[in-house]
Amino acid sequence: MKITLIRHTSVDVAPGICYGQTDVPLCDTFPQEAADVAGRLRGERFDQVYTSPLSRCVRLADYCGYKDAIRDDRLKELHFGQWEMRPFDQIETPGLHLWQSDYFNVPTPGGESFRMQYERLAAFFDSLKSTNYHHVGIFAHGGILTCARLIAGDVDFEEAFSIIPPYGGFVTIHL
Repeated sequence: MKITLIRHTSVDVAPGICYGQTDVPLCDTFPQEAADVAGRLRGERFDQVYTSPLSRCVRLADYCGYKDAIRDDRLKELHFGQWEMRPFDQIETPGLHLWQSDYFNVPTPGGESFRMQYERLAAFFDSLKSTNYHHVGIFAHGGILTCARLIAGDVDFEEAFSIIPPYGGFVTIHL
């Protein structure tokens, strides 16, 4: 199965803010960025389209002509819990250092670890395997696109975060 993942467009959040699953606004450049994404999707034929339920993904899916995209919570960005909407440089250091030293296994306070995000996306992909779909479109977040590449074996864990697709970027994997 071919899966095309599309990252949402630029968000209107100051640099260094931890926003994860917070439903944040998009930049004023949304119309131009979305038109570019829609242009790159022209000609794609999906058997089904899914989206994170967060508005930054739903809005892009709608703009690109997928108003009926199925919303699925498993496609949300990493949940940063108590750190949501806080500047990273103002998060208490013992907790931040512990998470940074092993973010794959250590959840954020009241949130989740990268492993938890990875496992929920793996469960979503497992559910897709029981369908007859040949090509699926997914509007999601940078963390989800990174997990997808890891699940597909396209990247190693050590390099995964150095090549996160830009806003409006695409990743194609095969399951």
